[in-house]
Amino acid sequence: MLSALGNNFTRCGAQQLLRSATGPTLVASASPTQAQSASFTTATTAGGKKQPNDVVLVDGCRTPFQLSGTGYQDLTAQQLGTLALRGLLQRHPSFDPSLVDEVVMGTVIQEVRTSNLARESALAAGVPLSVPAHTVTQACISSNQAIAQGFAQIKAGLANVFIASGTETMSDVPIRFSRPLRKRMIAASKIRQPMDYLKLLKGIKPADLAPEAPGIAEFSTNETMGHSADRLATKFGVTRREQDEYALRSHHLAAKAWKDGLLADQIVNVNYPTSVTTDNGVRGDSTMEKLSSLKPAFIKPYGTVTAANASFLTDGASAVLLMSRKRAQELGFTPLAKLTDFMFVAQDPKEQLLLGPTYATARLLARNNLTCNDIDAFEFHEAFAGQILANLNALDSEDFNKEFIGLPKKVGRLDMDKFNNWGGSLSLGHPFGATGCRLVTTAARRLHKEDGSLALLAACAAGGQGHAMLVERE
Repeated sequence: MLSALGNNFTRCGAQQLLRSATGPTLVASASPTQAQSASFTTATTAGGKKQPNDVVLVDGCRTPFQLSGTGYQDLTAQQLGTLALRGLLQRHPSFDPSLVDEVVMGTVIQEVRTSNLARESALAAGVPLSVPAHTVTQACISSNQAIAQGFAQIKAGLANVFIASGTETMSDVPIRFSRPLRKRMIAASKIRQPMDYLKLLKGIKPADLAPEAPGIAEFSTNETMGHSADRLATKFGVTRREQDEYALRSHHLAAKAWKDGLLADQIVNVNYPTSVTTDNGVRGDSTMEKLSSLKPAFIKPYGTVTAANASFLTDGASAVLLMSRKRAQELGFTPLAKLTDFMFVAQDPKEQLLLGPTYATARLLARNNLTCNDIDAFEFHEAFAGQILANLNALDSEDFNKEFIGLPKKVGRLDMDKFNNWGGSLSLGHPFGATGCRLVTTAARRLHKEDGSLALLAACAAGGQGHAMLVERE
């Protein structure tokens, strides 16, 4: 089946072109194609010699993730980011935040009043005024990019302590006036005669009065990600039943992880405006009967992607504390993990929009002379069940790896007993800018709980991009 896929994939399908914390007091409480990559690759991975400039993960945390329009519907992305950063600092009361060299925060849908979200969140969280902060955006791998920047700065000796973070709200996205109205509103600021205001109304059409919400389609292809996921599943022979079974697995594993207390130590409780202590998108009581009853959400009536096997709109924030090994030792910290290597990739945003995890995983493993059998824990971002299963099939395809990734052999079939064992974005939720920090934190903690040595995390992103990172247990 995969041998016939080559004709379906095209390498040029995209040529048709793509408030600061004033107000209520917030309380966070701490609970017990071409690939860009780091040019600081270590000679060995698991078991390699420890170096002073190793990049280590000291800690990571997140707010509980909430379905948009629920627990955080009255909070801004800046306030959520503040909660995550403050929660991270409160977990280490003896740590002096003035030692932080920089704070970087990822986000996707930005509020114009807080264009540098990282700075506003950091200030409100109690990070000293002298610590710079900036905001990055790279779709669903925005906080992955924040982590990568910290990695690079520490490895290059430009920083010793770095906070990478991410935040997102879909409960209150910026909705703007149409372009004709915006142009007239700007022109109105220059009007001096009252009668000139009437001239501005000339030519206004009823349609111009309709507001503009943020676009959900790819700019370059004008295709929604859900539609693309549906097509991708078809190309890789992923059935509706397989997608529903995978979604059910995600929810059941997440529910079990919460029940077993595996997620509690990475959560900072939110106590405003109401108490929020758990993710509210997990459906541990889901059944195949319930999932199979839903109608297709994108390609109707014959599509396979539904509201149940796709990730839902989510609000939340996350943060990680990174240090050089030397500085962590000096401060008396015992790291959770070492960040070994990472890679960003990009491919055709039309035909291969969601295949970033395959490209990044295959190339990262190859560069580090590893196979999938060397990995003890996989943490993949679950945008759609079909996207996950298509990537797993692509990784196990000799033809795909040779023709599109340029590697002599396939990665192979990943061991599902090692894959997203504590649930994933389909069940826990996916605040666009915050998922990357969740992935690395969960990967590190899984290594300790499951007695593993090496983890690999991967994620897809809009624009046909992807990311992968190797995390080694300390």
